[in-house]
Amino acid sequence: MSSSSRRPAVLLPALAGHVLVTALVWRDLARRPASGVRGGKNLWRALSALNTGGSLAYVLLGRRG
Repeated sequence: MSSSSRRPAVLLPALAGHVLVTALVWRDLARRPASGVRGGKNLWRALSALNTGGSLAYVLLGRRG
């Protein structure tokens, strides 16, 4: 099996995971009051949409209490 034929097998689950994590972050942002978020909600939405690391940063740094 060549590397190009394996790429979709890895890419699709990774993309699905990113979409799932981003959806969870966006749901949390929608339910959490602005006072419970460090920085702006739109900033965290953009960062989480760009890559999964942005979602992780929100979970670790962006939420208050």
